[in-house]
Amino acid sequence: MDAEPADYLAINRANWDSRAGIHAKNYGIERLLAEPSSLSQVVEFDRQRLGDLAGLDVVHLQCHIGTDTLSLYRLGGRVTGVDLSPASLAEARRLAAAAGAPIDYVESDVYAAPQALGDRRFDLVYTGIGAIGWLPDIRRWAEVVSALLRPGGRLFIREGHPVLWASIVVQVGADPVDRLQQPSISAAGHETVALELPYFEQAEPMAWTEEQTYAGDDPVASPDSLEWNHGLGEIITALFDAGLQLTSFTEHDSVPYDALPGLMALDDSTGEYRLRDRPERLPASYTLTAVKA
Repeated sequence: MDAEPADYLAINRANWDSRAGIHAKNYGIERLLAEPSSLSQVVEFDRQRLGDLAGLDVVHLQCHIGTDTLSLYRLGGRVTGVDLSPASLAEARRLAAAAGAPIDYVESDVYAAPQALGDRRFDLVYTGIGAIGWLPDIRRWAEVVSALLRPGGRLFIREGHPVLWASIVVQVGADPVDRLQQPSISAAGHETVALELPYFEQAEPMAWTEEQTYAGDDPVASPDSLEWNHGLGEIITALFDAGLQLTSFTEHDSVPYDALPGLMALDDSTGEYRLRDRPERLPASYTLTAVKA
């Protein structure tokens, strides 16, 4: 990528600042505080893959309000959270204090994280759902991951699948429907999934205006955002080129939120959403691990 939009950090920071308080009311924080051993839904989904983190230095990139960060601490890690949104970090610090968890939080965008963290290196870099789509250049992300890891250190990422990010709801026989104006599925089932957004990384971002967030009905004060998709080949190649070796890759037909409203149903056994009709059609998320050589 030759250039990045100069204002993307300011736009996205304002967007996430305006989401933080809403998400703090809707991310299950009461349960996390009431049950000292409980984990966030996202971390619980991958608990067996994550394994025992006891004694490991862990950095959580794009940690938002810290529910997953607290969960990594509860799995035994010495955890540092990094995020560009000061409002999100304020919520994260409140949660950690209420839970009695000594988690260090650092305000920084991803690309500046190695400088913000000084000479600190980690055994595990963790990134959760809905994170890397806010970054314009996946190669720079992979370089940051490599810079933060000690030799033999591990990357762990659970992310929405780029096929999901490229998908929208369309009405059969009609033009594609804007993702913010998706109709409820009709009795005849006239809505379906179509690939209408970029799958591969593009120089120009996808610009969105979303008056509400995915987790809560309150209006978002700063509704504009800029996002990028990154294909699986681009992600994996970037990691190889940054000196990491892929150790596992698993695709899932589910995702932790209602990503395609009207077409997805909640699976109570996992707390995740998948397509109501023929979920085998859509890779909705993936878990990837890699090790720094």
